[in-house]
Amino acid sequence: MKKKSVTSREVAQLAGVSQSAVSRCFSPKASISKKTRDKVLEAARQLGYRPNTIARSLITRSSRTIAVVVSQLDNPFYALTLAKASEYFQAEGYHLLLFLVSDDGNTEGVMSEILESQAEGILMLAASLATPFAQECVDRSIPVVMINRTVDSAGVSQVSSDNYHGGHWAGRYLVAQGHSRIAFLNGLPTSSTGAYRRLGFLDALALEGVSCWAEECGDYRFDKASEATRRLFAKSPYPDAIFAANDHMAIAVIETLRSEFGLRVPEDVSVIGFDDTPVASWPSFHLTTVRQPREEMVATASRLLLEQIREGQLSPVQLTLPVVPVIRSSVRGAV
Repeated sequence: MKKKSVTSREVAQLAGVSQSAVSRCFSPKASISKKTRDKVLEAARQLGYRPNTIARSLITRSSRTIAVVVSQLDNPFYALTLAKASEYFQAEGYHLLLFLVSDDGNTEGVMSEILESQAEGILMLAASLATPFAQECVDRSIPVVMINRTVDSAGVSQVSSDNYHGGHWAGRYLVAQGHSRIAFLNGLPTSSTGAYRRLGFLDALALEGVSCWAEECGDYRFDKASEATRRLFAKSPYPDAIFAANDHMAIAVIETLRSEFGLRVPEDVSVIGFDDTPVASWPSFHLTTVRQPREEMVATASRLLLEQIREGQLSPVQLTLPVVPVIRSSVRGAV
């Protein structure tokens, strides 16, 4: 026989407090004295009480859920970003609903499910939001904040890093270290982050009077980046430097060069990444890269989303945070 659920009224009776006090005790950020909280928690422990979040949402008409949309959990940058977002929203008493989309980050196939989930807000990670769906979110007064992506739509807030200047630094730095056959390994052609990193990189090379030696796409994936590296080094002369649009692909480049071509990094080929994920600092890679302010982006985007949920306003905010070059030993001539 299924055990009968303990109610908040029973907890209130045992603790000698009102039922509303029990509710406040289990409501994040609610005002309640320590003495009352302790009594309620002890009574709840004795009775085995667990608050019914579904019932509470029906009463308050607040689901206290955030839809998080992501496409690549194998990319360390976004796995870490998701973990930080989860930590932030849990502390605020919100639950996350995770939606996985196709590798190209297109949300068209799942947007109807997201809109039907009754989530109070949408946080977009490594995914693109089609303009019609962005407008539908605005029409439904559902706040949307994109992290490290941009979209041409009024009402959608965006928090990203300065991808253009990060790519620009990578191009100038490689030329400054004496490289002339410099290749670019892009992520997804449809990705705004890759587009800005590529534009900055190409502008920097042009400024130095150098042409991009070759260009390939690795889809921001390890296996695809390995395949792209094989194409780049299929015949001589091969590149003497590669700028990869993220660390995940840069690590794939290094591994492939070493294991399949017997080439040394940086003696034979220099490599630069983008993100500064933890693996970039590992001694076996010691990757020169461009550090994104990941924690600041997550905190800013999460705070912005909660503010829009609580205030009921969808005034869009576009923020671009600075990046920082991190010089290690994967580039020839680096100090």
